[in-house]
Amino acid sequence: MKAVVYTLGCKVNDVESGSIIRGLENRGYVVSREMEKADLYIINTCAVTAEAERKSRQTVGKAVKCNPQAKIIVCGCASEKNSAAFLQKGHTVYAITGAKRKNKVLEIVDSGLQEKGGVWIDEGDNVYEEMLVPECLKTRNFVKIQDGCNRFCSYCIIPYLRGRSRSRNLESAATEILASQAQETVVTGIDISAYKDEQGRDLADLMWAVKDADTRIRLGSMEVSLITQRFLEVLKQVKRFAPQFHLSLQSGSDNVLKSMNRHYTRAEYLEKCEMIYRAFPNAAITTDIIVGFPTETEEDFCDSLRIVEEAGFSQIHAFPYSPREGTNAYKKYKELPAAVKKKRVERILEVGAKQKRAYMEKFVGKDLEIVPERCIDGLTEGYSENYIRVYVEGEIPKEPTQVCVERLFQDGVLAVVKK
Repeated sequence: MKAVVYTLGCKVNDVESGSIIRGLENRGYVVSREMEKADLYIINTCAVTAEAERKSRQTVGKAVKCNPQAKIIVCGCASEKNSAAFLQKGHTVYAITGAKRKNKVLEIVDSGLQEKGGVWIDEGDNVYEEMLVPECLKTRNFVKIQDGCNRFCSYCIIPYLRGRSRSRNLESAATEILASQAQETVVTGIDISAYKDEQGRDLADLMWAVKDADTRIRLGSMEVSLITQRFLEVLKQVKRFAPQFHLSLQSGSDNVLKSMNRHYTRAEYLEKCEMIYRAFPNAAITTDIIVGFPTETEEDFCDSLRIVEEAGFSQIHAFPYSPREGTNAYKKYKELPAAVKKKRVERILEVGAKQKRAYMEKFVGKDLEIVPERCIDGLTEGYSENYIRVYVEGEIPKEPTQVCVERLFQDGVLAVVKK
């Protein structure tokens, strides 16, 4: 039997899909992540933006075109938010689950897929759901340690879909990280900054438990509240810690941060950046910025432009605000014109590109360690510990490699292997 597990959205979805793939393989399925002909399709959906929801619905149609006779199971945030939108596809969707308890997908498969399907949207009991260890990825692996969110930012629908924050037992998470055969392991979750298991152990405790891991350890997106002296001192003891901090910002304006229900000021954010640079002088601080939030004035936007340079970001991801029905911002504010949002995104991406270039230029003539990922057109590509895209001429083994940076190149740097 052939199955396709198709994933939209975040890395957490991707990890959960990996667990479902492992479960299907244990049940004798041959599994692909690409949309192709199969007997069973599992579509793991996203609802972070209206566009993500639209693509999630479209994917059902793509599966039907590949094999009209196949069974289709839909799970994830988009089906949690609006299961009826997938029911409207008629008999083509066999079963619908939500964003919580994704092991339900395997239970449905175990039922034999013979009887009439249905909709199972489970509210859950706020207990972390242990899933199978995902299929092994040799270059970069992801380990999920946390789910849900308690922050309720005014623009975000995810807490309403994923539920409240809940964390994996420290021993379980540490065991998977320490056993990772990948060259790099990324610790991920919906809000890893909120990680705290039932015994009260936090992310610093988890990092201490895996400090001697052989795999390079990179952390997923984090919040300002996570950056403390204690946390940074623990990270300095992690043998192969990758000093990239994806520190969520969203806006450089205090006025907008307040209306977003983000509990920090631009000054506090910049102070945390300084703490990171003191602990890790070559650290990369990357971030997300939402442009065109309904309360954002031109002055507010200029605050965001300025903080890109003030924080010394090595890379930014900027997105136009997307109204999400059910959030406080949707109820309270009128959306800015699309043209205003589009122009502001272009402006901030331009500043971000200059800042990225300035950051990379600091490493010309310096040594970096890369984990090679692939070789295309005679160039091996990989990422350094501080998340610089590195290109090396010729093919090199897929193992941690010391290189010396020669010059800027394409979207990263060109380097040579150290003899």
